Amino acid sequence: MSDTGDRELGEFGYTNQLKRTLGSFHTFAAGISYISVLTGVFQLSYLGLSEGGPAYWWSWPAVFIGQLMVALCFAELAAQYPVAGSVYNWAKKLSNPHIAWMAGWMMLLASIVSISATALAYQRTLPQITSFFQFIGDGTGTSDAANGVLLATVLIVFTTLINAFGVKLMARINSAGVFVELLFAVLLVVFLAFHFVRGPSVVTETNGTEAGHSSGYLGAFLIAGIASSYVMYGFDTAASLGEESLNPHRNAPKAILRALVASFVLGGLIILFALMAVGNIHAPELGTVGLQYVLTDALGPAIGRVFLFVVFIAITVCVLAVHTAAIRIAFAMARDNALPGGRKLARVNKTTGTPVLPAIVIGVLAVALLVLNINSTQIFSAVTSLAIILIYLSYLLVTVPMLIRRLRGRWPREGAPEGRFSLGRWGLPANVLAVLWGGAMTVNLAWPRNEIYNATPPYHWYLQWISVLFVGVFAAGGFAYYWFVQRHKVGVLADHAAALAPDEEVSR
Repeated sequence: MSDTGDRELGEFGYTNQLKRTLGSFHTFAAGISYISVLTGVFQLSYLGLSEGGPAYWWSWPAVFIGQLMVALCFAELAAQYPVAGSVYNWAKKLSNPHIAWMAGWMMLLASIVSISATALAYQRTLPQITSFFQFIGDGTGTSDAANGVLLATVLIVFTTLINAFGVKLMARINSAGVFVELLFAVLLVVFLAFHFVRGPSVVTETNGTEAGHSSGYLGAFLIAGIASSYVMYGFDTAASLGEESLNPHRNAPKAILRALVASFVLGGLIILFALMAVGNIHAPELGTVGLQYVLTDALGPAIGRVFLFVVFIAITVCVLAVHTAAIRIAFAMARDNALPGGRKLARVNKTTGTPVLPAIVIGVLAVALLVLNINSTQIFSAVTSLAIILIYLSYLLVTVPMLIRRLRGRWPREGAPEGRFSLGRWGLPANVLAVLWGGAMTVNLAWPRNEIYNATPPYHWYLQWISVLFVGVFAAGGFAYYWFVQRHKVGVLADHAAALAPDEEVSR
């Protein structure tokens, strides 16, 4: 049998109804556009600099090392199981249907929140290019939340339409956007290098941000590190498109690791060189505007706006990739009848070869989340932090069962084809580190800090604890619905069932 991934689909009880049209660059582009170094670096750089000063740069390599451990585990899984809704189906193979449902539910919720959070990056970029995009308010900050919701809504409508039209158009736009993003990311590094006004020792400066923290700079650094943790995730998207990819067993693991490494190198250099090039390292704009300020300050308004336009492109393809990944998670769960309305959500349009209804439903939910917070000035940091927490939790629901199977000698799986990516004897230490990292970061992200969840008036206890309340309510509420209602209906839908699926219950 050819290396298409259909054998593994049969193990899950599925027959492939999606079209295999994506090549190696398409899968790499999907992973790197989800990470989208220009989007993440420029969206939350203001938070890192305001809370940790230039020394927050050290959170970048720290996050990379932790996420690399997770990516190595995922690459090993992708080599064996390149299927849609990667996290959901991996958890199913590694544990049981209940853990798998929770992993899929958390990942789906995380993806919807990520769409909203990432789309908000338009507000920190478009009005910097031209005031034309400040439709609501005067750009002084009092109406940024409402204007940001408006811009984000327009973007989400666009990604909904593109994803509904078909994966081929999505892949073309995404690949073109990634090419432009990578090219200009390299050019940005070069341009900044010609405008240095200080040396790399700038990353030892804290700008006094340790004041007010009982634990000193560590307290400030843990908050500032959220800016870096927001960037380096979503690499599993390359595997989630496995059923639409050519040679997925070989391409998906490479795409996962290449996307993460490329993002780390380019992002780290951009942040470092920007700090070395900005005229005044103590400029208040660094803590309010972020690295967008450096572009116009160091490179001049004209060149700065060109690069800001590229950041706009990066944000667009990033939201497109996140939306695409969310659709695959919803589709994967729906064809197991694990979601309400599963039969409709799992229906693949014969013309476009893609699930249309999930694209629309996810788009509507992402916009609704923004509208609910339209008058909140804390929407940028709070929604973003919630997205990262949910991602880290869903990743833990894969890496923890994987570690348990390793300790029991049941992973790597018996009879796995040779020649595919494998960690070998390094698998156990990498897996242990991935679990420890995921647990520590989840606690750090969910910690009820005023700086993230209740930074400005009005001060309310429920705003400060919104991360714990949000995750707790949706995790407990979602699982309760699954356990008492949906669990009894779960089984591969007849339209998606393989001819022979001995290990799966097929809905009749």
